[in-house]
Amino acid sequence: MERALGAVRRGDMGINAAAASYSVPKATLLRHLKSQNKFANDSKQFHGGVTVLPENLEIELVQYCLDMERRFFGIKIDDLRRLAYELAEANGIEHKFDKTKKLAGWKWYYGFMRRHAELTLRAPENTSMARAQGFNKPRVQAFFNMLGEIYDREQLSPDRLYNMDETSLSTVQDGQRKIIAEKGKKQVGILSSSERGESSTCVVCVSATGSYIPPMIIYRRKRMKEELTNGGPVGAVYSCQEKGWMSNDGFIIWLKHFIACARPQHDRKVVLVLDGHITHTKNLIAIQLARDAGVVMVSLPPHTTHRLQPLDVAFFGPLGIYYDEAMRKWMRQHLGRSVTTWQVAELLGESYGRAATVQNAVSGFRKTGLWPLDMSVFQDCDFAAAEVTDVDQPLSSSSAPASNLDIQVGLLM
Repeated sequence: MERALGAVRRGDMGINAAAASYSVPKATLLRHLKSQNKFANDSKQFHGGVTVLPENLEIELVQYCLDMERRFFGIKIDDLRRLAYELAEANGIEHKFDKTKKLAGWKWYYGFMRRHAELTLRAPENTSMARAQGFNKPRVQAFFNMLGEIYDREQLSPDRLYNMDETSLSTVQDGQRKIIAEKGKKQVGILSSSERGESSTCVVCVSATGSYIPPMIIYRRKRMKEELTNGGPVGAVYSCQEKGWMSNDGFIIWLKHFIACARPQHDRKVVLVLDGHITHTKNLIAIQLARDAGVVMVSLPPHTTHRLQPLDVAFFGPLGIYYDEAMRKWMRQHLGRSVTTWQVAELLGESYGRAATVQNAVSGFRKTGLWPLDMSVFQDCDFAAAEVTDVDQPLSSSSAPASNLDIQVGLLM
């Protein structure tokens, strides 16, 4: 329709020729040319018949949905339908919504979603209250100011900026992808390694240029055996800890490994960004070891790693997917056997190389604003959840409402 309208208005062809060439009804083309359509003209489309709510209220409803999602109080389908009903009632708009359930109809919902392509239905991830409150603008601003001072003082280059973090390696697949099955079948299964798995820890470190320090694998056992290293990543180091995760002694082992690989110097120090776990920030031996070697350790603010940790943002997701794929492949090749701790190094060796790309590393540092140092990667809406969950700043009941929607509905605010 848009191309047909353009051809007629430019004088390239007549109405009959344009209707035939672009396969649009002549009468519809004429209405668009004369702007006689009530709701849709030119490239503007309209779905769902005549809307119950006027355009300005629909736009406010769209903005409200987007704002609440940014604040981690997402609007569900029934919430949206209830909002539409309450808006119609509060504004005296004639409607045919269900007055018993006080909900807008499904037809209105589907039309609303088609009219506003910026909205979609997504499965949310659980975000703890601590994380929502922790990622706030003053705290992040102070952290970036501190980083800026360190970068300037050390005249830092990206090859000397590192991020270190740990992830769990289980002997049971974390998630299942959809598979093709018979239509109508009520239950579909897939083979899992076991009901409950054993977990090991993988310590990963990468620079802002995409240079990876060989990983460290920590097993939950008392004695190390050579067979546990079979097939592991090249250059990896291994340790056994009683609980299977990082301890003070384990961090010292890893730090020595990092210093040997990164080769810091006092006149060319490296900056190591890590989380504030007690084994990192309150390990006096490790702190002294880093200081003597020329390593500047920087701790991320509490509850901000989901946004400020490059490995969390861009690496561990792909690694988990590839690790699960490697596990399923191993089980197909070894029918009747379960994955155990003895296969962890082999599975990591296959998956780590696929995930440890320069692109993933550079992307992680860029998205978190750590390199190049740029807090503007986070917009004001990214801090909206902290504003809503800040118990020290309660919402004032005397404040003026921001919009007509705020006047009519206070569903989740």
